Amino acid sequence: MTPQANKPSSHDVIIGQWGPSDADRAANRVPGYGVITNIINGGLECGSGANDKVADRIGFYRRYCDLLGVSYGDNLDCYNQRPFA
Repeated sequence: MTPQANKPSSHDVIIGQWGPSDADRAANRVPGYGVITNIINGGLECGSGANDKVADRIGFYRRYCDLLGVSYGDNLDCYNQRPFA
């Protein structure tokens, strides 16, 4: 719920209240579930191509979206996003 020094809050991202800066766009950090993964585990899971942990998390996210009858949205992975510094 609370933003950290150089990161938006996951809550603001998921409710559409966060907009990427020019630096975020240059780092491929754009609104969507992928940037939430980046906020939480960016240095471990983002920016180095496909990752089974991220793929599993996306699968769980899709399952719960389906159960709730809501859209997945765009940009589900962080494979090409640079982690927040």
